[in-house]
Amino acid sequence: MQVSQIVRALPVLLCCARETAAQTPLTYRVATENVWFHQEPGGRRLARLVRGAVLAGGDTRGPWVQVTLDGWIFAASVGAPVPGTPGADFDLIVTRASQENLRASAGGAIIARLAQGFGLRRVAGDTTRASRWIHVRRTGWVNRAALAAVTDSSPPAAPPPASPPARAPRPMTVYRAPDGPEAGTLGPDTPVRVLSRSGEWARVQFEGWVKADEIQTAPAGVLLGVSAAELRTDPQRYAGQVLRWRVQYIALQKADDLRPDIPAGATYVLARGPLPERGFVYIIVPELKLPAVRALAPLATVQVTARVRAGRSRYLGNPVVELITLEGGAAP
Repeated sequence: MQVSQIVRALPVLLCCARETAAQTPLTYRVATENVWFHQEPGGRRLARLVRGAVLAGGDTRGPWVQVTLDGWIFAASVGAPVPGTPGADFDLIVTRASQENLRASAGGAIIARLAQGFGLRRVAGDTTRASRWIHVRRTGWVNRAALAAVTDSSPPAAPPPASPPARAPRPMTVYRAPDGPEAGTLGPDTPVRVLSRSGEWARVQFEGWVKADEIQTAPAGVLLGVSAAELRTDPQRYAGQVLRWRVQYIALQKADDLRPDIPAGATYVLARGPLPERGFVYIIVPELKLPAVRALAPLATVQVTARVRAGRSRYLGNPVVELITLEGGAAP
């Protein structure tokens, strides 16, 4: 081939090389702490990424790189979006107050911390551990300065430091919250992981097995087993969450100045619970539910689904919830 022919062919070869490189998806590793995941380049901040998280790359716009969050989230922490809300275009939204972790695998390393209301796409048919975990994705944008391209020769990211292993040296009572009701007992030498500490209390995590037919499954977005003590301890975490409780009906009352957490003049139920707790809760009753509540027998035990309005009322510290559904009503 003559030199002139080689020179004429070079632009074509270079063009093809650029197109091939542009079509090859890149993989990035988050290189710094507390990196923001944005909705658009330089736009709204949606979530914080964890250092070492690996992300699939896409388009670029100046200093911004489009990336895909691909991971697993606890099924009880997400629910279907409400039509007409900002998250209605997604399959799921994070319902846990404050935030929830997105993990690289079911129960694996944390790759992002997602705020309440964060929208996600479900990866069709991909669940594990009896649907306790859901595989999800979301595309957004990250500043290129916070990312490092991953190549075959890139060293693996250092794993995050693990919390120190621990065990129960003797039979140990587990509480739902500091100074709250008992949740069960751990046998001696049960392995536990310490998640956090607060004064004389430590929040722990352990794994075990139960009979499948003894598990009560809650509808998406409804929390089971949350105590009033947990609401009082961390009211911000549960604000707006939907709970299922069993309570004892005491009386139907009207809100007054001593109940500033309840709309003035609203009708509410004074109830004991959630059972077996002996404290009181206030349940705001919408007009459509009043006939069913008025028909309750004195001291009847009912199951309610309710949305948390206040985890701890201003004066007496009792939780305030808004009634959604009511079941039962038999006298004790």
